[in-house]
Amino acid sequence: MTTAMKAGDRERAGALRLILSELQKAAKEGDHDEVAVLRRERKRRRDAHEAFAAAGRAEQAAQEASEAVVIESYLPAELGDDELAALVRDAIGRTGAAGPRDMGRVIKEVLAAAQGRADGGRVSKKVKELL
Repeated sequence: MTTAMKAGDRERAGALRLILSELQKAAKEGDHDEVAVLRRERKRRRDAHEAFAAAGRAEQAAQEASEAVVIESYLPAELGDDELAALVRDAIGRTGAAGPRDMGRVIKEVLAAAQGRADGGRVSKKVKELL
């Protein structure tokens, strides 16, 4: 954060302050999973970006998008499509899933195996595709 402040990058410094605040709040509440907090904040920024863009507020949408990019830089790399497909296939084999009714079990298994490197929406789409 001090590097961003010294460089005069107000947007990055503001985003980092926000992230730090959320991490401290989560720590006070007993949530020590920093990656989960970062993913939650990234999702909030993406949702806000979409809402602002739909409302025609381009400046706020751009700010939310830039904050999401800053947050993403601190998250572990996402799984590639091939890696995600392999995890889904393994989970389908382990759970014995046969149809859409078993999606919940497969998604739960994949998310646990991905260890925060795959978004729930992507996992859900891939499971639907492969079941």
